[in-house]
Amino acid sequence: MSESPTLLVADDDPGLRESLQRALTRAGYHVLLAPEGRTALEQLQQGGIDLVLTDLKMPGLSGIELLRAAKAIAPDIDVILITAFGTVEEAVSAMKDGAYDFITKPFRGDQLLKLVAKALERRSLIQQNRALQKQLDDLRASGQAIGASPAFRRMLALLDQVADSSATVLIQGESGAGKELAARTIHERSARRLRPFIAVNCAALPETLLESELFGFEKGAFTGAVARKEGRFELADGGTLFLDEVGDLSLVTQPKILRVLQEGEFERLGATRTIRVDVRIVTATNRELAQMVREKKFREDLYYRLNVITVTVPPLRERRDDIPLLAQHFLRVYAAKNNRRLDGFTDAALERLEAYPWPGNVRELENVIERGVVLARGTLIDVPDLPDDISGAESGGALSQAITALVGTPLAEVERRLLDETLRVAKGNKTLTAKLLGIDVRTVARKLERQEDDEESAD
Repeated sequence: MSESPTLLVADDDPGLRESLQRALTRAGYHVLLAPEGRTALEQLQQGGIDLVLTDLKMPGLSGIELLRAAKAIAPDIDVILITAFGTVEEAVSAMKDGAYDFITKPFRGDQLLKLVAKALERRSLIQQNRALQKQLDDLRASGQAIGASPAFRRMLALLDQVADSSATVLIQGESGAGKELAARTIHERSARRLRPFIAVNCAALPETLLESELFGFEKGAFTGAVARKEGRFELADGGTLFLDEVGDLSLVTQPKILRVLQEGEFERLGATRTIRVDVRIVTATNRELAQMVREKKFREDLYYRLNVITVTVPPLRERRDDIPLLAQHFLRVYAAKNNRRLDGFTDAALERLEAYPWPGNVRELENVIERGVVLARGTLIDVPDLPDDISGAESGGALSQAITALVGTPLAEVERRLLDETLRVAKGNKTLTAKLLGIDVRTVARKLERQEDDEESAD
């Protein structure tokens, strides 16, 4: 949308048309006038209209008919209906046809301007969310994982470099950061992509069950083994085996994994025949394997075999630029699952998402967006649809902090500390800082510049 939105006013009352033109022009809008519906329709067909204000009752083409025609020409255009008291029911009914809202004559100028501003803000948000969606679609069409931040791009570049090699890769990162996604990316960009990708969570299975899952077993190998079963190494032959939480492997299982890495062979439990496989092994952990080696909890020789190449998945707090993209992706997924029609997020909601530290990383973000999809009251997820610790609610939210000052502390010092603390909680986001303090973002910028000048002069 342009810096000066274009509004189309359609009304057969020349006095009201001119009055609206004056008020809207003073407010900074570019205003086009139409004395009746058909002229308004011709102007709509030429394009460039951001919002329509139309009288409900007009000769020829009524406001309802103009609304339907406008939605057919440009579904994104919002329409505000101007109605007399006796036609309120018709205006309410028109909301089902896609009208943004209605205003009843006589009305105050500030009422109308507030309604216009809200409609244009909604249109802007929808356009921003669609731009995010296009960026997301472009990334997915090119086969890329979701993310465009510098930290994420550096990781993707490293994954590209190692994908076509046969080297084992150790993926490190916090829980929920996306280690399995990194492993899948390696597989999908390698020559093995047409063969299986098999994932095993080593922490989720007890030691005896894990060995039978990895290596398989013969009939009668143990009580309950009523038939032969192929293990994950066999199933992944020619492809990639991903061992997640590899730091949880027992000291009994570790040498068996080492043998497969070194020799490419193993035996099923209860078997004597050796099976050879061609498997690329990728592992992941959120634990310090080097420290575990020093503590004799992890074999040194296995550690060096696994740690040929290390890839670190950055936590979400270090790739905040990706939060809007990921949020839009999860919104689309869970809106489809829950049969909800949602256009995206309000600016305030996105700011809160970007300011939150995300201790649970991408997995936590996914859960928050699923919750927001279910609880959203309108077509946009807003701050009240987010959990309290993200929305900054009074009950101990992440943005609910306090500073203390002794009586007699200079007001300028209290103001400086309040600004610094709010900026810290908002993770450097000046727009969010301004909103939390109830001041203009330019005021925040000026105060920060003044602080820098004062510090330089003090030096």
